[in-house]
Amino acid sequence: MKNLTRRNFLKTGALATAGLTVLSNQAIAMAQAVKTVRIAVVGNGNRGTGHVNNLLTIDGIEIVALCDLTESKAVNAANICEAAGRKRPAIYSKDKFAYKEMLDKEKLDAVIIATYWDSHTAIALHAMKNGIYPGIEVPAALTIDDTWQLVETSEKTGIPCMMLENWSFRQDNLAALNMKRLGLFGDIVHCHCAHSHDCIDHWFFDSKTGDQKWPAEYLLKYNRDQYPTHSVGPVISWMDINRGDVFTEIYSSASASKGINAYFKREFGENHPNANLKYRQGDIVTSLLKTKMGKTLVINYDLQLPRPYSNRWMLQGLKGVYDEEKSSIYLTGKSPQYHQWEPWKPYEEKYNHKWWQADLSSLSHGGTDVVMLGQFTDAVRAKGPTPIDVYDSAVMTAIVELSGISIEKNAPVPFPDFTKGKWQTNQPYFAMDKIL
Repeated sequence: MKNLTRRNFLKTGALATAGLTVLSNQAIAMAQAVKTVRIAVVGNGNRGTGHVNNLLTIDGIEIVALCDLTESKAVNAANICEAAGRKRPAIYSKDKFAYKEMLDKEKLDAVIIATYWDSHTAIALHAMKNGIYPGIEVPAALTIDDTWQLVETSEKTGIPCMMLENWSFRQDNLAALNMKRLGLFGDIVHCHCAHSHDCIDHWFFDSKTGDQKWPAEYLLKYNRDQYPTHSVGPVISWMDINRGDVFTEIYSSASASKGINAYFKREFGENHPNANLKYRQGDIVTSLLKTKMGKTLVINYDLQLPRPYSNRWMLQGLKGVYDEEKSSIYLTGKSPQYHQWEPWKPYEEKYNHKWWQADLSSLSHGGTDVVMLGQFTDAVRAKGPTPIDVYDSAVMTAIVELSGISIEKNAPVPFPDFTKGKWQTNQPYFAMDKIL
């Protein structure tokens, strides 16, 4: 692949691929002509600051304002902007509602929301009511009621609402999507995905002291799939969810909760305060989802046991199967060895998506964040649809609460149709690559 700088990639790749994105040719032309996208970032911790750094590499973007409960974090992000030669953003930090003042006062086109989970929905709703595109970190909401509010507010205001699910933009996942759309797997029958990531010693708790960080609160209060969007993001496009098919029910089951206590006893001893706490969250949650058209999906939550990182994506159709964990593929009639795996990488290169025109592997999350933010800001600039719409955001988000309800009832529960029937006529649109 042609080796471009990150800035040049975003300038020549994201807007110059007319017909390859969710935007129409007319919208792309508009995007090239309109003003600079004025954007704010709410939540200036690690993730929010990462977004600031990535946004600074995109031409035609002005970071107007920053907002955080901790003023020093917003100041740090503002210093980064100034060091990059940009105008210093305004800072909002007086209380937990400072975002409202910012969204009401500043002239903004979009806002990136990278705050604690329980505030995502409220900020996004306030943004849409002010005509501002929200780009919401995962998950977009924590309850079905809040998820419906996002859908209905987006419909009422006409403002697109996008959850920033970066794994949907991974190079391998987009290549698999291209292959699926070309029919190489045949009709899709079943998928598997997981978020298998040992987060105990860095995300939930401090590795040196064992002190709780804010996400640990959810392990004490809930038993559910706390973080499904990274696993499910690419799969909903593979399965044509909301566009020709829809989830109808989910059945979730959780293992016992042993891993957290075992971690503390192993690392800090029997007397550490967290070693004998009762955590509601099971170590492994397995969810089975069924669709109207007869497909099935298995999702695993696995964030509390020792293991290397894996998403365990698997896409199985009538003509073959792709297995991300094995980095392997088998296509009947095409793979040289009968019923033998062959390497995935040559297929990824052959069916590479046009969003990946450069080697971005050294960048944030292997380049996915840059691709995602480039496509999001293109949509904002064009005043067009975002690459992930509110309905797909809702489906990914709803799994959080629904899995918990199913575990508690020990029974399947219905899955809402956030499209209200439009899935029957909606056409696939995410990451359409019309060159192939």
